[in-house]
Amino acid sequence: MIKYFLNKAFYAFLTMFGVVTVIFFLFNVLPGDPAQMMLGQNEDSEQLAIVKAKYGFDKPLLTQYFYYLNDLSPISFHSKNEGDYTHLQKGKYTASQLFSIGNSTIVVKFPYLRESFTKQGKKVSSVLAETLPNTFVLAVSAITMAMFLGVVLGIVSALFKDKWLDKVIQIGSTFGMSIPSFFSAILFAWFFGFVLHKYTHLEMTGSLYELDDFGESMHIRWKNLLLPAVVLGIRPLAVVIQLMRNSLLEVFNQDYIRTARAKGLSEFQIVKRHAIKNALNPVVTAISGWFASMLAGAVFVEYIFGWNGLGKEIVNALNTLDLPVIMGSVLIIALLFIIINIFVDIIYVYLDPKVKLE
Repeated sequence: MIKYFLNKAFYAFLTMFGVVTVIFFLFNVLPGDPAQMMLGQNEDSEQLAIVKAKYGFDKPLLTQYFYYLNDLSPISFHSKNEGDYTHLQKGKYTASQLFSIGNSTIVVKFPYLRESFTKQGKKVSSVLAETLPNTFVLAVSAITMAMFLGVVLGIVSALFKDKWLDKVIQIGSTFGMSIPSFFSAILFAWFFGFVLHKYTHLEMTGSLYELDDFGESMHIRWKNLLLPAVVLGIRPLAVVIQLMRNSLLEVFNQDYIRTARAKGLSEFQIVKRHAIKNALNPVVTAISGWFASMLAGAVFVEYIFGWNGLGKEIVNALNTLDLPVIMGSVLIIALLFIIINIFVDIIYVYLDPKVKLE
């Protein structure tokens, strides 16, 4: 087990290093000057030079890249004669000094994702801490709905193969996979939040936390979660139905299922005790992949419903060329993908004893 986790940690490090490298050079070669975007109409040559010096835009791209790696690394190097040492002096790092060699100081710290260009020096970590939990709640709600309904409907579809109920479920799942999320979001917001608002009492837009009627404090509005969660869960629901049905039909053809039937076990007992567990492997793969994708793919759904999550924040950051927020969001999503994949490998061992951690 220890060897497995060490190997996974090594490959995770290589993956994250590749992601960091790609997103840094990708976003830093895009057209547009973040310094000009920050200054807006108040731009002049002197202020532009000050902003570029503050954020390191005046340095060569390769130098900026090494500074970025140094910011992200848990163990980083700082020269007392260089501008990056001021991060420690100004309290931007949560760091502890290990030792010094000449003018260089080596510290251990939390990864520093830098500051937002457009939020008056607000740390990217703070921006993510405010938005990621909302996206996490939305993704968990959507994938939970998709998982339970998908497994149940997939079992029903397999048990009633080629019957009218099976065909209805298959048609519904096909529509669910083919309709884009942004179109479903617009349709659901208009129909349930506007046309049927008198009966549903649902709003077209709204986030998890909203100000009360007096504008004094924030309150949780669980009803605002319903529509975006349903819309976000439609496509994974359709995928889980199809996978569960096909996997269960394949399991039903196995010898041990025929043996169970020959022993006189009821169909309910066969499905519950033998078939479901062995049919869940492809479903677990789909659910894990969709859950990780939801953290990144909820962009349109969050934006349409006004849900203050990571997806909406990414859109706003792209519109304002807020590179630190965009890059920090991509890094967090990549890290979550890696963690979820490791977790799924462990679940496989429980579902299928033939699978070993190697």
